[in-house]
Amino acid sequence: MNKKINVGLIGTGRLGNMYAEFLKTRVANANLIACADIIPERATNCAEKYDIPKSYFSHQEINDDKTLDAIIITATTSNHKEIVLDAAAKGVPMFCEKPMSLSIDDARIMESAINKNGVFYQQGYMRRFDSGFAEAKKKIEEGVIGKPVVFRGSSRDPYLPTLEYLYPHNSGGQILDQAVHDIDIARWYMGDISTVYSIGGVLAFPEAAKAGDTDNVIMSMKFENGCLGEIDISRNGVYGYDIRAEVLGTEGAIKIGYLRETPILVMTTKGVTHDVVPYFPERFCDAYVNQLNDFFNNLVNGTKPMVTIEDGIAGLQVAIAATSSLKEGKVVNVKDF
Repeated sequence: MNKKINVGLIGTGRLGNMYAEFLKTRVANANLIACADIIPERATNCAEKYDIPKSYFSHQEINDDKTLDAIIITATTSNHKEIVLDAAAKGVPMFCEKPMSLSIDDARIMESAINKNGVFYQQGYMRRFDSGFAEAKKKIEEGVIGKPVVFRGSSRDPYLPTLEYLYPHNSGGQILDQAVHDIDIARWYMGDISTVYSIGGVLAFPEAAKAGDTDNVIMSMKFENGCLGEIDISRNGVYGYDIRAEVLGTEGAIKIGYLRETPILVMTTKGVTHDVVPYFPERFCDAYVNQLNDFFNNLVNGTKPMVTIEDGIAGLQVAIAATSSLKEGKVVNVKDF
């Protein structure tokens, strides 16, 4: 019999609403009984839409709710620190979406509070729970491609976010916003990253320059074990949501990802066509659900999460180093950040 865990959701924007739907319909151990948002209308709308009994307008209120066994944080990244510190002080187990913070100093303060209070924390990196990415990890560990020597990752969004979101004080910049998933997978497959060099620019959307951001970036990196890696990110994958990775080994290679959503080809005299993956909710829907189920299973069974706060900090550290490299135009050591 599944043990139901009373959970609260902090942050009821687009991602928060997606999580609310999953928690109410597809996560067996979850009993979503409260949600919170600093914009009252969003909290009440989410509560009404998903039949959530309680809605709050601050993280302090929901963290004070003694009927809750855990919280899930899908709030804006810039608010993660104060939410996590409050939850840690009150002993509330938590799941926090990526990136954990916009600042490595803030992330380490969060880690210190969590360790000091002995609170359960699971970092959100849903690609590890995608069937393709997870199977590739298994194949690598089984030695199917021999020793992994080169990693390549590619993430292309189908359109530009709002100009307001693009400002680095909101998003952290393109690398922090877009590449942290690729960085996490690179570390998961290949080990820790020692150096990184980034180049990028505003090549497709002139308005991105107004926000002080880029729309295309390429990162090259060297892992601590001497292996090599490359990640490219783009805001102008206008043909669809395109997420891929490849690992080259001494005895073969593994490619992960797909562009076609429906397994059908239309073949006519005009050519051969297929549909594409629209965006991340469609591409990683099952991965998000698997990740949430894992969180609740860890809480029920007292097991350590696969994605820890150390993973969150390590990925953030690489992203911040890569952003610094982009600005300075030189190779940087990740450990310097």
